[in-house]
Amino acid sequence: MAIDVELIKKLREETGASVIEAKQALDANGGSFDEAREELVKKIGAKAAKKQDRITKDGLVTSYIHAGGKIGSLVSIACETDFVAKTDDFIKLCREIAMQVCTDDYETNEALLAAEYIKDPSQKIQDLINTVIAKTGEKVELKKFIKFNVLD
Repeated sequence: MAIDVELIKKLREETGASVIEAKQALDANGGSFDEAREELVKKIGAKAAKKQDRITKDGLVTSYIHAGGKIGSLVSIACETDFVAKTDDFIKLCREIAMQVCTDDYETNEALLAAEYIKDPSQKIQDLINTVIAKTGEKVELKKFIKFNVLD
């Protein structure tokens, strides 16, 4: 079965998988994008688990202020090197998680990581982190977060 190159490219962008991994996943799932994506997300999660004993000694603190200035957040997300901390993918991840913090009253890191991503409910916040881990090859972890609300 011939797989559309644009489908492979889209799958790579969403999951951080290599061209070969994306093509193999599409082939194995009869060209179904959703099934191939689900398979790759599971593989990426397994790869991320292997990196959990590494030490993170760099990262970013990122803020988000929601329109109107009545709610905001700070998040601290760590990675292994300053090189990864400066990548567009890592910076975007930090911003997306900071925005997510403003959407609910998350009590713990685990609750936030298990939350559905507001821009794509088919993904969890941990899936976003796993995608960056796959793209960068480094351990990435949520260290801390805090939400600020004028009404609190």
